[in-house]
Amino acid sequence: MWAAFRSAGAAGWRTIVSVPTSADLRAHLLAAGLAGVVGTTREESLRSYRLFAARDPRVLIGLDPERAWEERELLALMAERCGVSADPGHTSGREVIDPERTLAALDACAGRLADAARRGAPVLLGTGHPHRLLGFYAGLADALSAAGCAVLTPAQGRCVDITTRFGLRTYNLDYVRGVGLVRGAAPQRPGCEPGAHTHSPLPVRTALDAAAAAGGPLPELVIGDHGWVCGAGQLGFEAVALADVNDPAPFVGEAEGAVSVVVPLDDGVRSGYYLPLTRYVLKRACLSQ
Repeated sequence: MWAAFRSAGAAGWRTIVSVPTSADLRAHLLAAGLAGVVGTTREESLRSYRLFAARDPRVLIGLDPERAWEERELLALMAERCGVSADPGHTSGREVIDPERTLAALDACAGRLADAARRGAPVLLGTGHPHRLLGFYAGLADALSAAGCAVLTPAQGRCVDITTRFGLRTYNLDYVRGVGLVRGAAPQRPGCEPGAHTHSPLPVRTALDAAAAAGGPLPELVIGDHGWVCGAGQLGFEAVALADVNDPAPFVGEAEGAVSVVVPLDDGVRSGYYLPLTRYVLKRACLSQ
């Protein structure tokens, strides 16, 4: 069934069909602020690079880098992988992501999904940004399940204690349409979107520990963001990620071989804006339904 998605651009609104071409998707990335000039600020990025260089666990998000990374090295890496300015004197304003790099990474992501589908490999999906990215991953989970992959949901309901800026908080690990996330221990208001925002690797470690303790299966591919992919990649699982330019850890993981593919994009736009990316990836992976 062909659905339509409406994308805001300089000339007003235009319709993108359910499976966009590369040209369609490039235009959408720019119009929706997923690439091109994005909402992430240079100040946010540079602060994260400083903290990563100091090996602050808040930005390592489960990755244990093989070597020390200086701020200038991180900036050069992010310029290479994402297209941000490599000029250390550029210290303010909004960041820029090269849409061609985003498209190339989405193609690489599709290749990993296609390989997993051909093998019927068990997969694990999870997000620390459920309010924004849940729909993107859920579409992938649905298609992989239909292709014969086991979409794993280990440790559902398990408590996870995560240190936040407000102190230690207890969350519950849950899965929505096959996508892992954490919920606050307190009941949510009716009608609220599911899940809490976290960059912690503890949810994926909890899930993987539970899967191993139960005798498997273990995932042959982990798809997600933040701590879900850095935590899994650090443990040797193949991992594919979405990541913003103020999150250097997945890109360092990719450079060092711990993470297979990282798609650079703004991870804080409206949830519906990611749906054409799902359709594009599934089409490229020959998993469109």
